[in-house]
Amino acid sequence: MKRKIVCIIPSRYESSRFPGKPLADLCGKPMIQHVYERVTKAKAIPYVAVATDDQRIFEAVKKFGGNAIMTAATHRSGTDRIAEAVKTLNLPADAIVVNIQGDQPIFEPAHVDEVIQPLIDDPSINISTLIYKIIIDEEITHPNAVKVVFDHQNFAVYFSRATIPYVRNKNLKADYYKHHGIYAYRRDFLDTFTKLPEGKLEKLEALEQLRALEYGYKIKVVITLHDSVEVDNKLELERVRRILMTKK
Repeated sequence: MKRKIVCIIPSRYESSRFPGKPLADLCGKPMIQHVYERVTKAKAIPYVAVATDDQRIFEAVKKFGGNAIMTAATHRSGTDRIAEAVKTLNLPADAIVVNIQGDQPIFEPAHVDEVIQPLIDDPSINISTLIYKIIIDEEITHPNAVKVVFDHQNFAVYFSRATIPYVRNKNLKADYYKHHGIYAYRRDFLDTFTKLPEGKLEKLEALEQLRALEYGYKIKVVITLHDSVEVDNKLELERVRRILMTKK
């Protein structure tokens, strides 16, 4: 395969908060199909596939005409699952691999163009991801909204489920940014990443991107103007359903 840019959607059936989430019905389609179809609208992506360890998800993707790749059930994170999947595609080392989470059924296709741009512009960048300025106060303290702080060159300093930065002087005001689970990696970086031991902070926060930071790799963050709703439970699924019905 000679494609330089591909998108892999990691998807697993088991979830402590919402088992079977990828196959949940959303306006007549499984949620994973909404994600897949939005990826295909991104101009930069010539190839997209779902990487899963579950036969039910595999068959559902094949049923709507999508590409699916079976992976092991032992992966620590979605990135590890993607790394296994891309090995079957014979990609060159400098190929760009986009990771779109399977629980973001209404993300903007423009997100794909935004997240790959740093890797296109700068060969030294191995990983980039999207962040969004928080406008809903509840998300500032909610652990499901992962916050991020970054330096003057837009490289991530830290990601946390806690509220960061902490404003000690109440006369000062901070801008807060949340992380969208959308990444772009170079293919050879994926090989490096999967060989790294689990990070201590990664384990504590349950955030795989911290593994890269703990081992000294830089993550470029791109501020997007488009929000994206992550479906972590059935209430959020209903919220997304209402948004889709409103757009019809």
